[in-house]
Amino acid sequence: MMAPASARATIDPHGALTAAVLRPLSDLFLWAWQLERRTEFLYRPAFDRWARPVLFELAQAVQNLSRRDEGLALVEERLLEGEEELIQDIIDQLALFTRENWLPGSAQRFGNTKTFGVLRGELEVRDDLPAALRHGVLAEPRTFPAWVRFSGPGPFAPPDIADLGQCSVGIKLMDVPGPKLMDDEARTQDLILVSPASFVTPDIRENALMQHWVRAKAPLGYALDPANPHLLHLFMQLLYSPMHANPLEVRYYSNVPFLLGAEQAVQYSLRPVPPPRSRIPAVPAENYLRDAMVRTLAAGEWSFDLMVQVQTDPHRMPIEDSTVKWPERLSPYVPVARLRLPAQRFDSDAQLAFADALRFNPWHSRPEHRPLGNSNRARYRMYLELARLRQAMNDVAHVEPTGEERFDERAGPALALAD
Repeated sequence: MMAPASARATIDPHGALTAAVLRPLSDLFLWAWQLERRTEFLYRPAFDRWARPVLFELAQAVQNLSRRDEGLALVEERLLEGEEELIQDIIDQLALFTRENWLPGSAQRFGNTKTFGVLRGELEVRDDLPAALRHGVLAEPRTFPAWVRFSGPGPFAPPDIADLGQCSVGIKLMDVPGPKLMDDEARTQDLILVSPASFVTPDIRENALMQHWVRAKAPLGYALDPANPHLLHLFMQLLYSPMHANPLEVRYYSNVPFLLGAEQAVQYSLRPVPPPRSRIPAVPAENYLRDAMVRTLAAGEWSFDLMVQVQTDPHRMPIEDSTVKWPERLSPYVPVARLRLPAQRFDSDAQLAFADALRFNPWHSRPEHRPLGNSNRARYRMYLELARLRQAMNDVAHVEPTGEERFDERAGPALALAD
């Protein structure tokens, strides 16, 4: 399928401009960025603590000056023109990228690519929630078993120092009763969060453009495209792309909204409860982030607060623009549950391979948590079709986990992972 006209009009991913200028410039930028990361242990923690909040707030203010108030109501969605064609274009580009860059048997997720670990956990819903937040899995105080996957950004899986400073976490709750919005899993509820406080593209129209540049091996072209530049979005992503010390010590954001009940929209955040204690190594090993997680969970339990932020202003807290961080001064985050990760060993080959049998999709969801906005609407088919492609290339069956899975470091899963 060809790209939509809006995408074809502003992109030249395989043409002379890309070959002569943007691809070499993109390569040079990535090389310089990776070189800079080797000095971040000297200054980045102080920068992120003191300078980043001010600079990010300024960038958000500049962006909001140019945003038009579309007059939408709270929780109201609005379809993009040609939305289904844009979704299909993204799927086509990512499927081609997967086939072009991974051999059968080793295909990886396009985003959230490198698995740091799939950890056993549990989500304990608080018993002091106000009535307005008691919906779906939060309706009553109880504890859900969970598999929690921590990962790097992708689209490749290089040594951690080269993975450009973004982490993600996928939470799969199990034993969740009630109807679901997808029929390939019956008892799960998924939530995916990332470390940047805002998403890289405002909507799927811009995301389709970006995927053409990524597939052309010139990702910087998306930001520098003379016809449609996105330098401010690049700046905001760079602010939230440090060299991390430990994925367990990072705060994560959903970037996109969800229903909570029938008449309110929320975004989610996951905040580590213990204070950070890891340091960026001066000479990082290839998998130093996984190594840091292993040390943390060998020493004892780790936990996060799961928090929700309720939409209170439809313009300043938009449903359809994922680059706008909802202001916490308008609506602060409220803790609703505690995600506990018990002391454990999770880095056996068998448990790491278990990630390939799992599909994370926000539409594995009860209706009370329905994903909102165009980025979320795209995820339904995009995540499903790309997961099917990846698992078909790897000859791996999709597994809906139950929480009863056990792993032996020498022999792999002790329970058969059936179709």
